[in-house]
Order: sequence, then C-alpha cells, then structure tokens
Amino acid sequence: MKAKDSNPLRLLVGSFGVLIAAGTGLLLLPAATPPGHSINFVDALFTSTSAACVTGLVVRDTGTAFTPFGQVVILGLIQLGGLGIMTFSIVILSALGRRLSLASRSVVSHTLTGMAGHEGLRPFLKRVVQFTFVTELAGALVLFLRWQEPLGPARAAWAAAFHSISAFCNAGFSLWADSLGRWRDDPVVNGTVMALIVLGGLGFLVVREVKRSWRRPGHFSLHTKLALTTTAWLIGVGAAGIWLVERGDALDDLSVPSQILAATFQSVTARTAGFNTVDLASFTPAGLFILMMLMFIGGSPGSCAGGIKSTTLGVLTLATWERIRGHAHVNAFGRSLGRSTLENAVTITIGGTLVTLAGLFGMLFLQTPHSALRDLHGEFATSFFEVVSALGTVGLSVGVTERLTPAARVLVIVLMFVGRLGPLTVATALARRSRKPDWQHAEEDVMVG
Repeated sequence: MKAKDSNPLRLLVGSFGVLIAAGTGLLLLPAATPPGHSINFVDALFTSTSAACVTGLVVRDTGTAFTPFGQVVILGLIQLGGLGIMTFSIVILSALGRRLSLASRSVVSHTLTGMAGHEGLRPFLKRVVQFTFVTELAGALVLFLRWQEPLGPARAAWAAAFHSISAFCNAGFSLWADSLGRWRDDPVVNGTVMALIVLGGLGFLVVREVKRSWRRPGHFSLHTKLALTTTAWLIGVGAAGIWLVERGDALDDLSVPSQILAATFQSVTARTAGFNTVDLASFTPAGLFILMMLMFIGGSPGSCAGGIKSTTLGVLTLATWERIRGHAHVNAFGRSLGRSTLENAVTITIGGTLVTLAGLFGMLFLQTPHSALRDLHGEFATSFFEVVSALGTVGLSVGVTERLTPAARVLVIVLMFVGRLGPLTVATALARRSRKPDWQHAEEDVMVG
C-alpha cells in the first residue's frame, strides 16, 4: 500500500473538507443571495459546514437569505454530506468501471457499516444510494400531496423535496423561519418527517436487515437488535419525559393529542435531525436537559446521524447492569459482547464528553463579554445547549446561533465538523502512526470509583 493510503481516514476527513470548501465558494457567489443581501466568508463557511455535516444550525434564514440557487447548493451539500461524498464518488467510479483503492474501500466500509471491510461493497453502495433516493422520493410525494393546496404546486414541490432530503439526511434545514412549527398539529407532516428521520438515523445495515428478515426478527444480528431496541426506548422515554415536564409550559397551549404529537416529534428530531415544531426558547431547563441528553446520544452507527450513537449507550447500559449483578461477561439477546466492543464504547463516550466540555469552555470564554445570551435561560445553559447541538450534528437551538460572535461561530464550525466525522476519527486521521512496538508491561490494579 502506498504511503498516502496508510491512514485511509484522512480520505474521509479530506473529502468533507473539500466539500465544505466548495460549498463555501458557491455560497459566496452573487447568485446565491438576493440583491443587497451579500454573505460574508464566516457565515458562508458556517452554512456550508452546517449543511455538509447535516447539522442544521443557521446564521442566515435559509428561506429568505438565499436565492433558489443558494438553496440548491445547500440541498446538494446536505445530500452529499448525509451519505458521505466518498460514497457518491465510489458509486460513480464503479459505474465507470474504475477500480477502487483499498483505502477508499476501507473508508466507505467504516463509514456505512462500522467495519474495516465489507464484502460486496459496490452492490451494497448501489443499494444504499437507491434506498436513499427512493425513500426521499416517497417522503417528498407525501409532503407534496399535503402541501399542494395551501402552498400551490410549484412551492409545494420544492418545499417537499427540500424537507424530505433534509429529514432523511437528519439535517434539519427548513425553508421556514419557524422550522415546522406551522405544521405542529398536522399528523401527516409530522408522521412523514419522523419516519424519514428514523429511517435515516437507523443505519443502512439495520434497514437492509429489517427489510430482508422482518418476518423473522429472531434472526436479526445483535447490532440490529440493539439498535432497534435502544432507538425505541429513547424515542418513547424522551417523548414521555418532554410531555411530563413541558405539558404546563411549552406545550400548555396545545390539546393533549397535539401535546403528545409535539413531544414525540421533539424526541425523534432531537436525536440529530434538528427540526422543531415548538419554540425551544419556551422550554424549561428540565426540558432542555432531556433534549441535550438525546442530542448527545444521537442515532445509530453507519447512518446520517451524529452523537455517540444509540448502540454505544446500549452497550454501556448492558455492561453496567451485568457488572452490578456481578457477571464478568456482558450478554444480550443470546450473544456475548466482545471486549473490544466494550472498550470502543467507553472510549467513544469519554472522547465525546471531553470534546463537549472543551467546546463548552470555549463557548463561554468567547461569549463572556457579550450579554446577548443572558436574557434566555442563562449564558451557561444556552451555551451548553448550542455546543451539544453542534457536536451531535443536531441543529436545534434556543435562538442564539445568529447572535454568536464571529469567534464563537468558528468554534461551532469546528464542533460540527468534528461531530459529523467523530472525535476519534478526526484524531486518528490527524495523528501519526506510532513506530514504537505495542508491548504490555506487568499489570497492576488502581482504585477507581
């Protein structure tokens, strides 16, 4: 293998960097913004990063601050960033009959399957792209039929396509300033968007396995069982928690059925999608805490979602429970988890926590001289929420993104980039491979806990 391929994760980091740079350049073109509404470099970079990293945080209103050309650029960044530009590149090369390098195969396999290699990569990638486009088309059709009458055919078609792609890619970009707030009582819109979010956040391996063996769930792999179980629990517990703490506050003006629908929608979208049907600035601190926990966990591996991933939470929960019971091995669904899986779960969680704390410190430091955040839930809470949302590539905000200083915006850009690729992926891509032998010294215990 050539030296440049010795660390294939650099291809992944580099591809996103190129995509963001290209998007920034296109958004700086006069054609991307209406006359008299030019965009500066930092805001263009912020928007491009948010779209490519399928986050959804915005410093300019997508529906009014950008022309149709600018919106198409943003949508293209969402689509390429959602599946990974490497995926599309390899599909194109495959269609042209070009051979794939070992590094390229390793990167895409790691991104979509969570494994270092995957047999039949080309057919698998084609099915991934086909499933993506078919699902997005189906979602767009449902939304178009619902929006055709109130919006008109032309506006409904564009809005349906934009929001369907944004939802499936877990991006959270919307053409309306209130996100989907105007449709908070509409079960068709809410149900369609939630279905797209869940399908985009489960992971392509899980979706394929469910499609193949849905009549025999007992034959699902441990990964699929754990992903489905934790996803269901997170949605259910999150919705119940949001409804309980917000039914007398943020949800007070809604009927009980609408409250349950809104709480469920926020529980689903908080796990990296970024849409909202309720103004988050009206949430109580307890409600924001629930959203932050959901954002930090995120979706499933190999999907468009961010966060430490649902299966990571599942593994840690099982390991903790087995340790409490005094068991040396972690068993679930008739299988035992390997030591490497446990170590990876702990490392990912610790890494995500450390980056979150570092981002929080940076945000507080950069925003301390400014009082724009203090009139909401307090500077600490709003800064914490913004950091978790950026690192989890969620895109939810309590209304402070547009008020961030240029330096704070750059920090959020970095957090979105790291969150989309994963802190460990970025660190591994940038680190030099150690030339020292991997030996083991004599063991000695240390008191912990």
